[in-house]
Amino acid sequence: MKMQKSPCIDVCDFSGPKGLCLGCGRTKSECQKWKSMKPYHMNILQKELKKRMSQIQSNTPK
Repeated sequence: MKMQKSPCIDVCDFSGPKGLCLGCGRTKSECQKWKSMKPYHMNILQKELKKRMSQIQSNTPK
């Protein structure tokens, strides 16, 4: 089975709300666990990241 591409965009700034990365929306723990996650859990997290990133972007001053 093909590995899903990581959502990381090489920003890695965990100063977002609740310690979320400003680049991809994941926590440090989620970043560390990414390669060992089952595809089902990766898909769930990918959907959650879309919500998180829209929240982060709406809270970021322009």
